[in-house]
Amino acid sequence: MRQFTLINKEDETTLKVVSQLKKALLDKGWIENPKTPDVVISVGGDGTFLRAIHTYQSHLKNCFFVGVHTGTLGFLTNYACDEWEILIQDLQKETNAITELPLLEVCVETDGNCQTVFAINEVRVENVIRTQLLDVSIDGRHLETFRGNGLCVSTQVGSTAYNRSLGGAILHQGLTAMQLTEITGIHHHAFRSLGSSLILSSQSVITLESDNFNEAILCYDYLSLPLNKKTRLTVETSEIKAKLMIREDKHYIERLKSLF
Repeated sequence: MRQFTLINKEDETTLKVVSQLKKALLDKGWIENPKTPDVVISVGGDGTFLRAIHTYQSHLKNCFFVGVHTGTLGFLTNYACDEWEILIQDLQKETNAITELPLLEVCVETDGNCQTVFAINEVRVENVIRTQLLDVSIDGRHLETFRGNGLCVSTQVGSTAYNRSLGGAILHQGLTAMQLTEITGIHHHAFRSLGSSLILSSQSVITLESDNFNEAILCYDYLSLPLNKKTRLTVETSEIKAKLMIREDKHYIERLKSLF
């Protein structure tokens, strides 16, 4: 028996779709199992989808995710709220079209100890209280000393999210790469950094170091942690992946057009 669970928003429209989905799946013999589901259905927007993946982060090898869009942004969610019956039909198929989303893995070092966090869209070092200095190295080679509000490292999927609002490039579906983009860099005769987004291979390792992370925050997707006593961060493409069920009849370019 296939097992499912739902992660959803709590507004009226979303709850109606959740009720319809749940009834239809139960009627077809599916079992609702929030502990070890085969399928995690996100009903809401992209924020809800990210929450679903983080909620089942320890279960990623054993399940896949699919999204129904009832929120304000639904780039990751393949089905509109009035297409839930199509989703049921697609879930009933013997095989589903699945794409794997590589996560970003971040080691946050403090006194030689590493705290690891993961992100689907992006990780950001941000400081809105004071200018943040960051020594940036790529694969152990120093690139620049950045001065400004911070830096964003995004995945291919995340290239259409916060990275896009920073003026970063959009990476086409299927590319496995990381993108390093500045957040309000300072550029004048005394301080200057690359200024452009830098697209790196999935084998690259980005290192961010600073003598002073006071007031800085590490944001990873919708989560965050303070960096006050941290000394170094390393960001790389993780071997851990989230599996996303995609609609074969909805091309990436169509979803891209929905952004504007």
